[in-house]
Amino acid sequence: MSSPTGPANGLPVRMPRPRQTGRHRRPEPAVAPEGAPALVLAVPGAPSAASRGLAEEILSIGRSELPGLDARVGFLDGDDATEFPSLSGVLTAVARDRAARAEFARAAGHETPAPTGPDAVVVPLLAGPDGDLLRRVRQALMDSSAAAELADALGPHPLLAEGLHVRLSEAGLARADRARLFSVTTAADGIILVTTGGEEAVKAAGITGMLLAARLAVPVMAAALDEEGSVAATADQLRREGSAQLALAPYLIGPEAAEGLLDTACKEAGCSAAEVLGAYPALGKLAVAQYSAALGITLGAAAH
Repeated sequence: MSSPTGPANGLPVRMPRPRQTGRHRRPEPAVAPEGAPALVLAVPGAPSAASRGLAEEILSIGRSELPGLDARVGFLDGDDATEFPSLSGVLTAVARDRAARAEFARAAGHETPAPTGPDAVVVPLLAGPDGDLLRRVRQALMDSSAAAELADALGPHPLLAEGLHVRLSEAGLARADRARLFSVTTAADGIILVTTGGEEAVKAAGITGMLLAARLAVPVMAAALDEEGSVAATADQLRREGSAQLALAPYLIGPEAAEGLLDTACKEAGCSAAEVLGAYPALGKLAVAQYSAALGITLGAAAH
């Protein structure tokens, strides 16, 4: 078990703080122990200031979930000579930094245990299992000199269904809360949940789609943005089944989709679309949850 003064077996510990009284007091947050593996967010797509800002915002939320977390950004299409470092380059730097800290501690005579476990846990910045992108992430792990674990994509998860609902309501395509008795004249009566990554990604999106359908009380069907005819066929099926006003809900964080795919899908389906999930706050929680799951630990601050 962990103690108030330090981690046991390299696991996060609860730090002693004055406890709030009353049955509604908040749980004590977990804190990353010294020497814990880094969380490296793997960002797909063409590197840009926008995608870097998105990743940093998600990691900022992750650090608030797990104070002390070493969290970094690596780009699948990055270049280590630029401000957008490659995933393999970031992992190599993590391993080098970890070894340097251990050597410094030994030289200073500190009796600290040698680092155990991986140097880093790589969390793909993906809502679902995009096979091609995940293969490239695995290759980057092999190309680095780090011992790294690959976590699962961020979804499917109820928090992503919540984020999709929020984005639809922001676009005026769904009620923000169906328990409230007000009208949204543009609210859709059928949702096409679009994603990239082929058949496996569409199946995974369908799980979140069922959760979204329960929230909206309208039919939701998943379709592949990167498969010709998939969106149009799904729109036709929803209309045959009685939906008259459709909307696209992008099951995407943003960088993973090629430019123009969403616009083309809207034209094919003949409907409007909500914005991508972007830096929806729950993504930071999910990144930390996948980090902890890859390490086989449970964090009090992880996403529920």
